[in-house]
Amino acid sequence: MKYALRVSKNIYASFRMNMQPFINYKFMLPKGQTESFNIIFDGEKYTTESCDTDVTPAWYRLDFKQCPNCSLSSHKTPLCPMMSTLGCAAARFSTIVSFETVDLLVTTEERTITKKTSVQRALSSLLGLLIAVSGCPHTVYFKPMARFHLPLATEDETVFRATGMYMIAQYLRKSEGLDAEFDLSGLKKIYENLRIVNMAVAARLREAAKADSLVNAVILLDLFAKAIPDIIDMKLEEMKPIFSPYLG
Repeated sequence: MKYALRVSKNIYASFRMNMQPFINYKFMLPKGQTESFNIIFDGEKYTTESCDTDVTPAWYRLDFKQCPNCSLSSHKTPLCPMMSTLGCAAARFSTIVSFETVDLLVTTEERTITKKTSVQRALSSLLGLLIAVSGCPHTVYFKPMARFHLPLATEDETVFRATGMYMIAQYLRKSEGLDAEFDLSGLKKIYENLRIVNMAVAARLREAAKADSLVNAVILLDLFAKAIPDIIDMKLEEMKPIFSPYLG
């Protein structure tokens, strides 16, 4: 029995090693238009490939409206990693307006999620995922949330997931003998930097889009980034009753 269990684990491990994690976003737009994004991740680093294009737009360049808090050098990194990742979405949604209704279908290895919503809300969910795995030094902290991606997450869900992610990170830091802090000041700083990035991304996407869905999708993300540092303590206080088994 023990031998069988051991073999089963080995088969499972082999299967997982040979499977590349993926998330597919399918937008079923009015008039029969369909846009599908199949995002395949590197299983170890949880990154995704940049968008392949024949022509590199000016707004891909790192020094084009570069984020004020960017730590990269245009000499070493000529193209903004985030713009290179968002490029495909930008090209395919550049003429679609925010408030059109879309049937969104999100498929992962584990489940399928469907929702009728606005283009800007659905696109915001996709962009949030791509931004987290783009390689931007200010958004790499969100890779764990990308690994356990929750499409169309609410404000409460985002607070729960972000604080959970941050606390796990602090636990892992402590287990490695590194300094750890549990007052969430570091998480709030991460979100402050994200806000600066979001504003610069919106400015770049205004150059790429004829319609408003892309920019409004980033603005929706930024509303979360703006709110979370201010409300995180209040939201966690509201959640305290469900943690009563741990407190009593």
